[in-house]
Amino acid sequence: MTPSSTADRILLLLKSRGPMPTAALAASLHTTTEAVRQQVHKLLEAGLVRGTVESSSGVGRPSQAWTLSASGHARFPDRHAELTRALIDTVREVFSEAGLEQLIARREDTARSAYLAACRDLPELEPRLRKLAALRDEEGYMARLEPDGTDWLLIEDHCPICAAAEACQGFCRSELEVFREVAGPAGRLRREEHLIAGARRCVYRITPVAEAAPKMRDTAV
Repeated sequence: MTPSSTADRILLLLKSRGPMPTAALAASLHTTTEAVRQQVHKLLEAGLVRGTVESSSGVGRPSQAWTLSASGHARFPDRHAELTRALIDTVREVFSEAGLEQLIARREDTARSAYLAACRDLPELEPRLRKLAALRDEEGYMARLEPDGTDWLLIEDHCPICAAAEACQGFCRSELEVFREVAGPAGRLRREEHLIAGARRCVYRITPVAEAAPKMRDTAV
């Protein structure tokens, strides 16, 4: 979605960063807490956000934060969720589970070819990961790359094919393998957060490998 108003920007912040109190939203938007409070009130009335309580590590009462409701999450594109589920069920019925696996494999091959071609002239790990994040962002995954110590985090705040992934987790397994190929022997990649497993986003940790070694197959999914 394009953040064309303060309300839209609040929704986008809550989608990408998780629960935030009014003051933090105001600081991120460079506006006043009163202005944010008015917009949040409208979003509450529209059923797009809900209040949540954040535990306090110090003295005093826990503070209130705001998070997206189910309707708020639905404001972001889902690629026609119901139709997607129906099509996957139909593929299973007509072509069996083996046919569905062939479909996933074909999609994996297409993504692999596109991503590797885009990274062909990028031998270093960081530029390859930044290119991958840019490609995924263009596809609607709200993707970004962030440093975490000596590691890198590929963060995807949204999944435009979530319905397909819920109906068949082979799509997630396939994407994980493609990401590992893009990282190559210079980076060890594993998924740390998984939207389908109940997290609010998908996060992949990439640990640089000092010397390229024979690739070990990671069983994490």
